[in-house]
Amino acid sequence: ISDLNSRFAEHKNDGVWLVDFYAPWCGHCKKLEPVWNEVAQEMKASGSPVRVGKLDATAHSGIATEYGVRGYPTIKLIKGDLSYNYKGPRTKDEIIAFANRVAGPAMRHLSTPALFAHTQSRHDIFFLYVGGDSKLKESFTQVALEMVVNAYFFSTPEEVLPANVHIHEAPAALVFKDGTYYEYDESDDGDLATWVRRERFPTFQAIDGYAMYAISDTGKLVVLAIVDPMSTEENHSRLKKLVEDVAHEYREHFHRDFQFGYVDGAEGYMSNLLMSDVEAPSLLVFNTSSQEYYLPTEPLLSNQDLLSFINNILDGSVPAHGGDGLGQKIKRMLFELKATITSVFRASPLLACVLFGLPLGVISTMCYWMWTADGDYDEEGVREEEEALQEGVREGEEEEAARKAGVDESDEAASEKPAVEKKTD
Repeated sequence: ISDLNSRFAEHKNDGVWLVDFYAPWCGHCKKLEPVWNEVAQEMKASGSPVRVGKLDATAHSGIATEYGVRGYPTIKLIKGDLSYNYKGPRTKDEIIAFANRVAGPAMRHLSTPALFAHTQSRHDIFFLYVGGDSKLKESFTQVALEMVVNAYFFSTPEEVLPANVHIHEAPAALVFKDGTYYEYDESDDGDLATWVRRERFPTFQAIDGYAMYAISDTGKLVVLAIVDPMSTEENHSRLKKLVEDVAHEYREHFHRDFQFGYVDGAEGYMSNLLMSDVEAPSLLVFNTSSQEYYLPTEPLLSNQDLLSFINNILDGSVPAHGGDGLGQKIKRMLFELKATITSVFRASPLLACVLFGLPLGVISTMCYWMWTADGDYDEEGVREEEEALQEGVREGEEEEAARKAGVDESDEAASEKPAVEKKTD
């Protein structure tokens, strides 16, 4: 692994680079480090032209800013002036697949049946253009350039296709997945880019945070069986199979609007997504566009039960939960703030104390000095002021009593004068 620095700009054209932009204090970066070492070792052992490096984005912020790094870790493949973000699972195999896919041409040509067979054996999902030059090929090439980070794209002449692959006519675009293939139909599937985004996922798949993020780009509703894959209880496997069967048997009805899959309920991903506890096994349908979700009110025991539930969602008869309204946004903000603080404390307690304790200490000190800046507000000063006020009240009362006493004495003296003095008066 090459430790890159601010001089990376001088070497970025020396081949293709796979770079990990990291921060020394980042817990996720530390977790990625052993995986990154394995990636570098395997890329080198396989003779890949891709060079693997890492760059401290906090020490070399100028380079990080140039490549639009906003979080850590950020993985990018850099080819000259072009850079591609990696947004998949941080596993060795997935990162290497990304690097090999993006490092080569966006669309590869399959010139022989042997190459086609080799490609089909290596890739679970890939897109294929069949035919010569056409407007469809131009569109296919453009989509390949935009989406090479997500899928493999190939081209081939019609005569290379195996006997079991049939197209209506050339030119044509196909997707190979789930052990079969599907042909693009512009009248039914819309524009080519939308079709590729929608079809780049298996019909039924395991779903985690990365997959959900990617699926959200399609606007599909996600039908999820929340199960514990390690459980030996029949109800877990039964629910998973129920969703999988409906996904494959009714693909033509639902594949444009729904993505089917399962999620490991033990990992707590759905609880974080919904901000509430989610039991397993259970089923829900999640709207990736509105952040709403739908729950069945009755147990789903058959394919027909699940079909009825999905159709009821489509006709609007199933109430939605969650959403992206103001209340939910505030709830999400507080939930994520709590999760972030908890994550930082778990990853580095000392750093967390500095990050959160120091600002709180400064604010507390400022409030204290603001309160005590005027000496009249200290406890002793307030007590002295109260005593002075009480003393003044007492003196006033005494003066008033003395005044009244003087008036009374004058009246009494006047009443004791002799009659002659009174007459004189």
